[in-house]
Amino acid sequence: MFPLRDTITYHGAKIATFGLLIVTGLAYLYQLSLGITSYEVIFYDYGFIPASFFKDPAGQVFTIFTSMFVHGSLLHLMSNLWFLWVFGPAVEGRLGLGRFMLLYLLSGVAAALLQGFALPESMVPMIGASGAVSGILGAYLILFPRARVLTIIPPFIFFFFWLPAPIYLGYWIVLQFISGFSAVPGVAWWAHVGGFLLGLVLILILRPKRNYRADPFWECWRDYC
Repeated sequence: MFPLRDTITYHGAKIATFGLLIVTGLAYLYQLSLGITSYEVIFYDYGFIPASFFKDPAGQVFTIFTSMFVHGSLLHLMSNLWFLWVFGPAVEGRLGLGRFMLLYLLSGVAAALLQGFALPESMVPMIGASGAVSGILGAYLILFPRARVLTIIPPFIFFFFWLPAPIYLGYWIVLQFISGFSAVPGVAWWAHVGGFLLGLVLILILRPKRNYRADPFWECWRDYC
């Protein structure tokens, strides 16, 4: 299921969300400019490699952060940035720039570490913003339990329908757990789980105080929650 938008009316500037979209996109363009050979080398230079990290944590700790801005393909990049675009503005509207960035980066750290502990001997680089974005999803679930998400089911027959955010995000995180335990290759499933779980916890600590309003055009329950 792919999200298209939600029912939250946003308040305030979304500097962090837009900044992350731009910086991550520019990082990918830089990868492309290096050519295919150097492009793949970047995965090993700036991706998070669990075996290398546990062998030399001090020397490899920077890769926890750089890996969030490296992507393996345009589809990989666009899927992560789209989830950030759909769910990020509402969360940033509640937290403000500083706390939103703290949530994003710490979720990325938790994602890398849980993936590392799950596969400590792996030499496969973990790259992408999905762990950090997963933290935003976890925070969204706590902040906006009454929101709904416009969802599409591709690829053969397209169905559009609104799902309550807890159902959509609950389905999403259960899928990550199942895929992680099933060892489905090609995706850092445990990174998604780690980021999501930290987002659930960290949002309670950050204690956002701003209210939000459901979009009256889309939302038919209550204007204020």
